[in-house]
Amino acid sequence: MTTDTTPRGTRPSSFGVTHPLDMLTAEEITAARDILVRDGRVGETTRFPRLLPVEPDKRAVPDPGADDFDRSVLATLLDTATGRVSEAVVSVTAGTVTSWREVATEEHPYGQPPYLMEEYGRTAEIVKADPRWQEAMARRGITDTAHTFVAPLAPGHFPREGETGRRMIRSLTFHRRHAGDNPWAHPVEGLIAHVDLTAGEVVRLEDDGDVPVPMEEWNYTPEHTGPARTTLKPLEITQPEGPSFTVDGTFVRWENWSLRVGFNAQEGLVLNQVAFRDGEEDRPVLHRASVPEMVVPYGDTAPTRYWISYFDAGEYSLGKNANSLELGCDCLGEITYFDAVVADDHGHPMPIPHAVCMHEEDYGVLWKHTEPGEASQVRRSRRLVISYFATVGNYDYGFFWYFYLDGSIQMETKATGIVFAGAAEPGTRNPHAPEIAPGIIAPVHQHIFCARLDMAVDGPENSVEEENLVPIPTGPENPYGNAFTYERVPLSRESEAVRDADSETGRRWYVTSANRRNAVGRPTSYQLTPMAGPRLMARPGSSAGERAAFARHHLWVTAYDPRERFPAGDYPNQHAGDGIGRWVQADRPLTGTDIVLWHTFGPTHIPRPEDWPVMPVDYSGFWLKPHGFLDANPALDLPDRAAPGGGGHGGSGGSGGECCH
Repeated sequence: MTTDTTPRGTRPSSFGVTHPLDMLTAEEITAARDILVRDGRVGETTRFPRLLPVEPDKRAVPDPGADDFDRSVLATLLDTATGRVSEAVVSVTAGTVTSWREVATEEHPYGQPPYLMEEYGRTAEIVKADPRWQEAMARRGITDTAHTFVAPLAPGHFPREGETGRRMIRSLTFHRRHAGDNPWAHPVEGLIAHVDLTAGEVVRLEDDGDVPVPMEEWNYTPEHTGPARTTLKPLEITQPEGPSFTVDGTFVRWENWSLRVGFNAQEGLVLNQVAFRDGEEDRPVLHRASVPEMVVPYGDTAPTRYWISYFDAGEYSLGKNANSLELGCDCLGEITYFDAVVADDHGHPMPIPHAVCMHEEDYGVLWKHTEPGEASQVRRSRRLVISYFATVGNYDYGFFWYFYLDGSIQMETKATGIVFAGAAEPGTRNPHAPEIAPGIIAPVHQHIFCARLDMAVDGPENSVEEENLVPIPTGPENPYGNAFTYERVPLSRESEAVRDADSETGRRWYVTSANRRNAVGRPTSYQLTPMAGPRLMARPGSSAGERAAFARHHLWVTAYDPRERFPAGDYPNQHAGDGIGRWVQADRPLTGTDIVLWHTFGPTHIPRPEDWPVMPVDYSGFWLKPHGFLDANPALDLPDRAAPGGGGHGGSGGSGGECCH
């Protein structure tokens, strides 16, 4: 019997909340579960694959200090005994369930909630108990499977009898010879278990071929790699007077920037109400920014890999898999951490200490000029770094937001970890999976991230323009052959704003204010400079092509709708396809209105031997830069390190006109 302790009409401050955009607290998660228990919605087999904050109407966010706003959560409930899925909105301040609906996972276009942490271990138990799997391992000479790793993998959407509309997971096998061994070095090629998680059984086992299991040791921890090199001399970062930023709860001020740090189980790090101070005014730039989805489609035709196209947020919950960051390893310098709390499988609070790291970094020269006979004028740049790391299976992803003194914002992802390995006869040539170590192959694949940028350039009424460089034919308008120009074209409707990067034309996109102009009479704006990498390589009509429609193009612009948060839809797991490709069919107008930019970017990875056994970081990202947002360089007032008393930006000060670059 559960005793309801949830208060009715509780104020947010009772839950440790001071602002509507604060992260969920442990008290709120507990209260939400208690309310659902009280309403008879939670039984012995109920699990919580997803619990997210319901964000307030952005047009009605109250002033700081108010304590009469609503705090609600969106809870997805899974009955593991029946596979039934429900979705509830729970107001923890009112103490009530304000909405409830059944999710039709058995009907087209299907879809399932993200996987539970407990389902990973359960998958291993189910597979290892299957006699067919045991026989397949024994045929390969492996009878001691105590440490063998059964990898639980999202199955994609490939309608098969007995699978469609059911909660499925596929499993590949990687052998561990002993505890602590690197399993990815010992792939059991051709062995695939198809598991019905609700029924608790392997509904089909594929065993294709007799490729030997690679047994060479590829462990990478210090006890296996030998003595560490001693040639690197100390590199110290010190801020004897402390950092330049201030933190009040989740509200951050650094130089001209202000913002609120958010975090949730699906998206991970979220930045809210980003503004840049111009004189005495905090001018809005972004209402909300996050990377709410990514897809990792593989380009191999082998039975063990053709179906792989992981959605690491929608299938596995990026934020729920966030690391607790460590000083000196993940973050270096004068660090401030933000703790996060998400719900575990049972709907109880699961703290993630040090989930988000914030610090300052020197970033070289910001601006410099030397006039003949005069001392050089040089100012050093620095940036505010806000970041987190998530580990999903074999890969680790870092998400880094950088804020610069000149008003620029950079988003950078860092992909590292271990490439997804398979096995082949040594020396085998495979156009889809190069050999990276003797007998070990790694398939070609992509990491396509999607950033959601809820723009607010000088307010919510914005428009979008595309700029391209334009060559001019030699002739009357270009008599010397040197002239070129540029043109900007408005993207007035959603159908016009599905666009791709073009490095040949230097294509960029501008978000312009409908209500404010700069000193030269132009609308104030911010510029999106994209990463012009490959788009989704999977063909139109393919499973990955339908499910990851957002990855088909580098830019989508939509009219703001609070229901449109995840570019592949709310439940991409086993879904036939949803999200942004469907939303833009409404063809809503985009002129002088509340708009959202969706930018896709990321590396296409052809693995190499140097990526093995653990991969150096692969970087990708984009920039948002002020373009006519300000009337002049906002960093003219930075201190001159060469002047007396001018050391403070970038390290120790110089003297006598000498300055380091």
